[in-house]
Amino acid sequence: MARHLITSALPYINGIKHLGNMVGSMLPADVYSRYLRQRGHDVLYICATDEHGTPAELAAKEQGIPVDEFCAQAHDAQKAVYDGFALAFDYFGRSSSPQNVEITQHFARRLNENGFIEERAIRQVYSPADGRFLPDRYVEGTCPHCGYDKARGDQCENCTRVLDPTDLINPRSAISGSTELEVRETKHLFLLQSKLENEVREWVARHDKDWPQLASSIAHKWLTEGLHDRAITRDLDWGVPVPADTWPELAAEGKVFYVWFDAPIEYIGATKEWSDQDPSTRDWKSWWYDVDTDVRYTEFMAKDNVPFHTVMFPATELGVREPWKKVDYVKAFNWLTYYGGKFSTSQKRGVFTDQALDILPADYWRYFLIANAPESDDSSFTWEHFTATVNKDLADTLGNFVNRVLSFSKKRFGEEVPAGGEPGEAERKLGAQIAELLAEYESQLESLQFRKAAAALRALWSAGNSYLEEKAPWLEIKTDKDGAALTLRTAMNLIHLYAVVSEPFIPTTSATMRQAFALPADTATWVSPTEAKSLTAVPAGTPFTVPPVLFAKLTDEDLETYKERFGGEPA
Repeated sequence: MARHLITSALPYINGIKHLGNMVGSMLPADVYSRYLRQRGHDVLYICATDEHGTPAELAAKEQGIPVDEFCAQAHDAQKAVYDGFALAFDYFGRSSSPQNVEITQHFARRLNENGFIEERAIRQVYSPADGRFLPDRYVEGTCPHCGYDKARGDQCENCTRVLDPTDLINPRSAISGSTELEVRETKHLFLLQSKLENEVREWVARHDKDWPQLASSIAHKWLTEGLHDRAITRDLDWGVPVPADTWPELAAEGKVFYVWFDAPIEYIGATKEWSDQDPSTRDWKSWWYDVDTDVRYTEFMAKDNVPFHTVMFPATELGVREPWKKVDYVKAFNWLTYYGGKFSTSQKRGVFTDQALDILPADYWRYFLIANAPESDDSSFTWEHFTATVNKDLADTLGNFVNRVLSFSKKRFGEEVPAGGEPGEAERKLGAQIAELLAEYESQLESLQFRKAAAALRALWSAGNSYLEEKAPWLEIKTDKDGAALTLRTAMNLIHLYAVVSEPFIPTTSATMRQAFALPADTATWVSPTEAKSLTAVPAGTPFTVPPVLFAKLTDEDLETYKERFGGEPA
């Protein structure tokens, strides 16, 4: 089986993320990782908190604690939420790790040796009130492109354009709010992307037929506009230090690498963190170094991160002139909006992941988000849509099927799977239908089409309900007890199949369904379409229990409560 390296965009350390962040990176990566593992592939799913840059320093300052202490606490808080969502990372690291420092400095040295880093004197914003230079996010103001008045000095949150602090109109200090700013000369390191542009262009072109249009179009847009040399150091107290053995003057001034230089390298750094925990059995370089034909590398991210992963980081990897693994497939997502407005960490608009888990178990959210993933265009979260989806798909289609099959069988045949007669035409027809739907489900997951995969999974669940309605065992038992027993045994096999193949979407519920049957050797990791035709994994005589209600229906009162707490149409 193939080896699959999977990464999702690193969440910023400054606070718990919202649902849009979850569906735009980590959750689909988890669904895909789980599916591949079930199919027998060797999978390594890596993520980490992105801990450098001004967001960390500003958040720590706001809380009045040292930045390293803030990052340690925030990392643990974020990891707890991701555990709550059942995200099965192989490793969830930290970009402040010694491993990332080591590899980032190595990349910088190699780029310098190869002539792709240059020290330049630049004019930079300085705040006399704060007594310091103000890098990127320490400067706020009005975006010159779209007029958004809360743009940051590195990127406009509204139009996603990358900025420099000196681009902003009416700039102000994010520390003190002072508008009495000056522009002074200082020295920084620049990555000479302009010298790598043709190589990046050729590399992107090789992926045109493979990448989804969203990722490819964004990459080409940046290349069309031309790659500019970019400063990769900042005047901050927190970050990967510029190595003194290569740039002693800048190191003495306390310069650190820009967060967007070291953050993508943390994918490699986190893999080394994972490997260093058990070096006798784990080899991080076997995933990252000189492995182009052995490992398939898939990245998951929202569209605002695409330029950094399709242009800037590949330029860095190309420039080191070493055989580091480059991404094979970039799965990019549009925005999940909240009633048509943007989710915003900084403005606390929308549902945040910790709040979501306080309201309902993770599987409710996992299914809804993936079934409505913003793949081809933006999609909108509304409480009305969420409630309708939970009630129709999870409570009525899947949950009700499981409950009524097991409850009715227990009531009429006891706590073992009944035997009944031999399968007939209805069962053969059902088996063929399930095999076809399962093949469609596999195909959509293989091609990373998550909304279509959710639709195929929903169709699998619906097929069970249609079979049950057609056979009507509650009527059948009155005239043909063996026939009713066959129907229920077939339906129980469907429940087991659902438990296995639904695991990428709803892992906790899948485990509950699977545990309902006391099978002595239930080692199946997947069900092939051929195996699905027979529906015989749970034989007659197998003890079973009726689990609690899998999904509670949401009421009109629930809907009003959620809207009152979080709001409906944004102001």
